[in-house]
Formats: sequence, C-alpha cells, structure tokens
Amino acid sequence: MDLHQHYPGLSDLRARAQRRLPKFVWEYLDSATGAEATKHRNRSALDQIGFLPSILHGPLQVDLRTSFLGRDLPRPFGIAPLGMSGLIWPDAEGHLARFGAASGIPYSLSTVASQSPEDLAPHLGPEAWFQLYPPKDEDIRRDMLERARKAGFKTLVLTVDVPVASRRERQVRSGLTQPPRLTPRLLAQVAQCPTWALGMARQHRGQGGMPHMRTLDKYVTENSKGLSSTAHIGYLLRTSPDWDYVKWLRDAWEGVFVIKGVMRAEDAAPLEKIGVDALWVSNHAGRQFDAAPAAIDVLPELRAATTLPLIFDSGIEGGLDILRALALGADFVMLGRAFHFALAALGAQGPAHLCEILSKDLEANMGQLGLHSLAEVRTLQIRNLTLPSQAVSAND
Repeated sequence: MDLHQHYPGLSDLRARAQRRLPKFVWEYLDSATGAEATKHRNRSALDQIGFLPSILHGPLQVDLRTSFLGRDLPRPFGIAPLGMSGLIWPDAEGHLARFGAASGIPYSLSTVASQSPEDLAPHLGPEAWFQLYPPKDEDIRRDMLERARKAGFKTLVLTVDVPVASRRERQVRSGLTQPPRLTPRLLAQVAQCPTWALGMARQHRGQGGMPHMRTLDKYVTENSKGLSSTAHIGYLLRTSPDWDYVKWLRDAWEGVFVIKGVMRAEDAAPLEKIGVDALWVSNHAGRQFDAAPAAIDVLPELRAATTLPLIFDSGIEGGLDILRALALGADFVMLGRAFHFALAALGAQGPAHLCEILSKDLEANMGQLGLHSLAEVRTLQIRNLTLPSQAVSAND
C-alpha cells in the first residue's frame, strides 16, 4: 500500500487513530482541560502566521539538517514525552524509541510512561531524553536520575508547568480513571477495537491487560486512594519544584538539562544563570491551564530575552507549523500527540510515515519560500494573516 496515497496528512492519521482507539483512550490523547480554549488558541495563532512566497530561485536542493545542543540532527523535530504513552498503543514507548534511534531524532520518555528506563535501554539511540516529573524525596530523585543515566538517556527534561493535576473534563466523561480500570463501560468500548485490545492483552499479560507506570513501581508503597480521577500514583511522589530544586538538579545531572513549560520571558534570565542548557516553550498543548496564551504568541518574547536554545511545542500539525515556530525564534520543535496519532493509525509503520509527511511538507514549503536550508528561516518576512498590510522581519 502507498501510505502517501491513503494518508497524505496528519489529519488522515488522526481520523484513522480515532476509529481504532476505544473512546476513553482517544479522549485521554486528544483532550485538553476546561473548555479547551487554549488548545484552540494554539491552532488559531499558528494559522495567523504567514509568509510571502519567493520566486525565481531556480532549482532548489532543500536541506533539513540542523545543529542543536551540540548535535548534528537530520531533522528539526523530535518526539515529545507523553504520559501513559503505552495506553495509546501497545508498546508505544518501544516503537517510538526504536524509531528515534533508527532515524537519529530525539525520543523523550516520560516519568509516567508505561515502560521504564530499563525497559527501553536496549532500544535507545544517542538522542534519548528523559522527562522528569519532580520527585519530592531526594533519595528517589537521585535513584531516578541514576536509572535514567544507566539506561542511556543523555538529556534531562524537567517539566515545570504541572504543579497540580488538571481536570480534563472530556477524559473524566469518558470513564477513564487513574490507574486505568476496565469497568463494564470501558470494556464495551474496548470490544469495538479488537486490534488495540489484542495488542494490549499480549503486552500486559498478568496486569489485567492494562498498562501502568512502571518507572514508579519501585517507589510506590501506598495506594492511590483519595486522588482525583485525573491524578495518578505519581502525584503521591512528586512535588511542585522551586528555583532551589532546579539548582539541585543542575548540579546532580551531568548531561544536557532542559526546562519544559516556560511561557514568561522574565523566567529566562534566572534559568540561564542557573546553567540550564535550553528552554522548552510550551503551554502543555492546553492540557493543564485553559487561560494561557497560545505558545507561539510568547515565543518571540522568549527569543528576545535569552540566547539559550529554544524548543517549541503546542499545536504543531505539519511542516509549515514547524517553519512558523523556527521563524519566530525556536531552534527545535517537538511533537507528542502527532506521533501517537501515527502509531494508533498505522502501528509500527506510523512514526516513519509521519516523519516522511513532516519532511515532505517542510521541503515543499521551503521551496515556496526559496529556502535552501533551515538556517535561512530566520530571514523570512512574517506577515500576520489577520492584518494583510502588516509585514515584519522575524528579527524585528
């Protein structure tokens, strides 16, 4: 089958993923919090960023290679962490880790994924990132960092925009609880998705056919009674980090150290002073706070406030969106939901097909703009599509 004929865009993968997933799984993956206004703002704001096509350049050889955090990478994008990734598709973490290693792009494992650092150690490439939800206990913290280091993770990502559990009302309405329990209502949904169900049964024999947060098994000594339906066992272990916590991690971790969830320009200078290696501009794709501005709208302010490399996520749906983020100051882009849509749609073939979609879209749009390389993106004239007469330089 020619996948590009049947699934030429991310929207096609998303639609097929929705058909193949039980409703409670789909709602977990696709939902945001509140009225989902922030999620929609992310999309709307990206759509307002336009460029003037450039003509008469002759044949172009487009180069997607980039240098980021001292590494030469084949693409300007990677795989963002997603909690309980293995709920979306059987062996999701394994599929994505292997693809990241084979393709040379970063793969990020969440602290609250359904596979542990040790599970993934045989599958990791040199661009393996470990995303940390901050444990309160220092002994647990040290142990978790050592486990990540021994498994082969070179980059540590501290997520700072989840001080408490969000509500995610769509997720609650679907019947999903934490940890996931197969109630009669959920079983009825599972029965309609046999490929997902059989894969989960094989992957999680002896666990009721459902994934759980394997990294935390070692530390959990009490049950999750009293937690909300959108919280999980990890909340018994984690804390809300402060500046001293960040300093402690910087001293404890020898590799690259990234702070994820930065939205305010005034936070950049103190983080730079602590010795953070990169900032990740993100509003958690609208999953945590429904009154946040679109992440792309604050990106230029952060670019002006720091010389640190900037990573971007939130709302990215194609190669054109990646160019938009790069033009407004990002050095690298990460996608989480998109890679899981691809997995749910096509199984093991999905990540590679999505990577091709993104790459071809990047190449096509760079051709329209007369760009040979990503280094030229910052020279683009940016036009606000809601104000047709306004054109400004990306560097203004």
